[in-house]
Parts: sequence; structure tokens; C-alpha cells
Amino acid sequence: MATDRRIARVAEMIRREVSQLLFSGIKDERVGMGMVSVTHVDVAGDLQHAKVFVSIYGTDEAKSAAMAGLKSATGFVRSELGNRMRLRRTPEILFVEDASIEQGTKVLSLINRLSEERKSDTDDLDPDPA
Repeated sequence: MATDRRIARVAEMIRREVSQLLFSGIKDERVGMGMVSVTHVDVAGDLQHAKVFVSIYGTDEAKSAAMAGLKSATGFVRSELGNRMRLRRTPEILFVEDASIEQGTKVLSLINRLSEERKSDTDDLDPDPA
């Protein structure tokens, strides 16, 4: 079992390397349809499995195509990680879509809308101090 510190280091290395592969290594056109970025990597305690959370910007069709492209490139990504990293065994890679950024944007827009509504309601109730 690896220490928490080592797990965090391996996760950061995987995040960095997969980000570089997304930028220049993966030639699948489907991955380029939406803007794809790695948000987080979870590595299992035994360093045998890694979940790579990706955020995909674009239409729903572009998102589904990009995820399909990433899933088909999983073997290539794993072999490249094996070449670039010094580990006894390269972890199995699983790409997971991360919708937290979109959810955060929706929450912020709701908060902004509510604050504007409250402001307009208080403006209607307060008489003009003249």
C-alpha cells in the first residue's frame, strides 16, 4: 500500500502527463471536438487504477464524441504513461466526465439572478430619499 503522499504525487504526475497528451499526443478527431481539460485524478491506494476526471466544453454531441474518443484512446494513454513515468505497473486508466464546473457556473448564475431580484425588490419598496 502506498502512502498518501506518494498517491498524491502519482496522481499529479498522471494529471500532468494526460494533459500534455490531450494537447499534443491524442490524434483522435473526436477528442478535439470539445475543449477537453483534466480537472482531477483519483489514484487507488495500490496504484493499480486511476480515474481521470475531464471537463469538456461544447455541445452535448461534442461532449459525447469526446468521451468516446477518450475511451478509445485509453490503451494509448496507458502505454504513453508507462513510457513517461517510472512505476512498476502502469495504472489502468478510466476517463470520467466531470460536470462540477458547469454545475458551479449554474449555481453562480442563480445566485446572481437572485441578488438582482432582491435588489430590484428593495428598490421598489424604498421611497426615494429626497
